Amino acid sequence: MARDPYAASGSPLRLAEAAGVLSLATDLAMGQPLEHGLRTAIIAVRLAEALGLAADEQVTVYYTGLLHFAGCTADSEIDAGFFGDELAARPSMMAAFLGSRRELVTTAMRVAHADSAPIPRAVAITRAAAGGIAEFREWARTHCDVAQVLGARMGLPAGVQEPLRHLYERWDGKGMPGDIRGEQIPIAVRIMQVAQDADMAWQHGGAPLAAQVVAGRAGSGLDPRPAAAFAELGDAAFAGLDVPSVWDEAMFAEPGTWHVIAEERVDACLSAVADFADLKSTWTIGHSRDVADTAELAGAAAGLPAGTVTQLRRAALVHDVGRVSVPVRVWNKPGPLSRDERERVRLHAYYTERVLEAAGGLRSLARLAGSHGERSDGSGYHRGCRSAELPAAAWLLAAADCYQAMREPRPHRPALSAQEAADQLSQSADAGRLPAESVSAVLAAAGMRRPAVRRPAGLSERESEVLSLLATGLATKQIARHLGISPKTCDHHIQSLYAKAGVSSRAGAALFALEHGLIGMTGTEPRRQGEGGPGARTGTAAGSSGPAAAQHQAGAHRAGRPRKPG
Repeated sequence: MARDPYAASGSPLRLAEAAGVLSLATDLAMGQPLEHGLRTAIIAVRLAEALGLAADEQVTVYYTGLLHFAGCTADSEIDAGFFGDELAARPSMMAAFLGSRRELVTTAMRVAHADSAPIPRAVAITRAAAGGIAEFREWARTHCDVAQVLGARMGLPAGVQEPLRHLYERWDGKGMPGDIRGEQIPIAVRIMQVAQDADMAWQHGGAPLAAQVVAGRAGSGLDPRPAAAFAELGDAAFAGLDVPSVWDEAMFAEPGTWHVIAEERVDACLSAVADFADLKSTWTIGHSRDVADTAELAGAAAGLPAGTVTQLRRAALVHDVGRVSVPVRVWNKPGPLSRDERERVRLHAYYTERVLEAAGGLRSLARLAGSHGERSDGSGYHRGCRSAELPAAAWLLAAADCYQAMREPRPHRPALSAQEAADQLSQSADAGRLPAESVSAVLAAAGMRRPAVRRPAGLSERESEVLSLLATGLATKQIARHLGISPKTCDHHIQSLYAKAGVSSRAGAALFALEHGLIGMTGTEPRRQGEGGPGARTGTAAGSSGPAAAQHQAGAHRAGRPRKPG
């Protein structure tokens, strides 16, 4: 008799469920059909079994398959700079990555800024390619760094975390960043790559195309041993995958003893999902955490039961996971959005709900999290609910999201002061867009923040200050100028804090700063200046999460923004 994927563990949330939700979100962020990551994990486990790997090795293979795109939001801006619409370009690029260099370059030239006129397209490609191969090495290093950090934060076993550092290496040594090759690459990565390529090809041409692609890349991009195992499996590699959803199959496929997330670790796990979503842009780093803090305090102020407040906080942490389904250039746009762009932004709440609904352990959060864009007069999204159709917790989340978004700068406007945000939120209540009692509770909570946890991992006071500014997207020279130190000294502090935090990229450092409440700890970060007036970007009440700005590029010059701890 088959095991029940939800009841058997005796816990409301399994690690496989949480990783599965993040996997679905990475599919959205990579422009892949939903459940690509789930199918990759299933096929990879079948290959691991065929190769006779031990049970613990199969566990590593499983989670590597689920989370092989987990760092993708950290490099969205790099991809957007080169390709224009990164969601449209990424599927073709990933399908070509483990093929020949000629195939990869030809694909890149074909999909880069494909919807632009010839001359602007040529200019954009030339500008984006100026960094050469070094920029793509940094892209891979950042992706892997973030995947490993998020995996650790979710509670993945230590043995699973290491392969996430080497996701883009190739058997022939021509991968990214190109530090290792052949059997130096963890076996879980080599198996995952065969499964990943097989699934991408299978989506387009069924088992025959998958067999052709894997066989053609064996010995170059792919390890010949798992490639041969795939050939021996034949159609059995895809058995049962041609169904409307493989979620249950993927949950059953977790090898060995099912990993369970202890109740006291659930918030930490969901915070990793929150940071994955917010990394889409430095403009939104910490947004979901701030909304969760405000919503939790507002829920307590409104007298909600303790259990409901916990659900509210957790829903707030993951309310924006669907934002990864929208291209960077839409979030970055400083001017008014087109009708099509507005509709894409509004749909991110729908995707949040659908992704969370897949997991039995998170299903109770799904509709609450997906309601953050609703307005009580019916003008919100994605259902157009009115006041009586949603519980008090949903309106507290909507009001908290509005308030926090207005307190943060966006490409089309600067951050509002606390008083300005309070005035606009009150105006929304007066106009009937948000319930007055929800607005009152959020404003009562808005002045209260938990104190930041200072100087973790043995960081010095100066290193903590540097990290706080680094996480907001400032370049080394800008940080040095702001703190009154030399760029060389600043770089020394950056390398030291990288070593202490156990990361190797700015995105990894930002995640560390978020985890330890170090964003905005200096209290004097220079402010970014936006354009246009405050308000929402979707035609509803002010304060939807709003379009995000560009992620920091190495060496890019950008002003900072004020942040509150938490």
